[in-house]
Amino acid sequence: MRPGTPSLQHLHLRAAKHLCQKVCMGDDLAIMHSDGDCQAVEGVLSKGMEIVSEYLQIWKLKLSTTKTLPVVFHLNNKEGKRELNINHNSETLPFCSKSKCLDVTLDRSLTYRRHFVALLRRLAGFGWDVGGTMLRTATLALVDSTTEWCAPVWCRSAHTRLIDPAINDALRVVTGCLRSAPADNLPILAGIQPAELRHKRATLSLARHSMAPGHLLHSVLTCPPWERTVSQINAPISTGRTTTHQFN
Repeated sequence: MRPGTPSLQHLHLRAAKHLCQKVCMGDDLAIMHSDGDCQAVEGVLSKGMEIVSEYLQIWKLKLSTTKTLPVVFHLNNKEGKRELNINHNSETLPFCSKSKCLDVTLDRSLTYRRHFVALLRRLAGFGWDVGGTMLRTATLALVDSTTEWCAPVWCRSAHTRLIDPAINDALRVVTGCLRSAPADNLPILAGIQPAELRHKRATLSLARHSMAPGHLLHSVLTCPPWERTVSQINAPISTGRTTTHQFN
């Protein structure tokens, strides 16, 4: 479908009545709709597909159902496994949980996790005159902010070292060091605080804010439960007051 044809322009005008947004890139057409209710989204997109079907019948064209995929983007984890039910000529279109556009994978939450380090390598490798300051800022914004998400909850887990390879790869891009360089020296060379210290800072910041009487965790820190799990038998008990006092 070419964007310049009158029939496609007429299709755009008719689809606008159903509150659909249209985006054309080359020979690709995307029909979008934003709503808090998945059923409402399915209804609007189904009407848009009916208009597309009418256009295809007029011009004797056939839609490629393998390339026409419904995709949804949201942050509601309760609806994370829900699939959109969009039909075309009584045929359900296959749902796609992760779409790919211009070699960029788009997941449900638009986190771009697979492209963090790749983006830094592109910035450092191409002739874009990108200095160390910009690479450091990009690392803090893309990589470190993701690895610090809810750090007070999981930073004491035994599996925290699983994210170290991704952090070290990003630091090697910033510093230009080879893989043979010691990993402990990479944060110092990049001028970025080590991940362990950042996680402790986030934990202490949460503990200080939790000391306010109206905070949700105030009762948990001031009156910790006496029942302890088997893995915590040999660990010392420390309340929120003693923890915050040690770092003040």
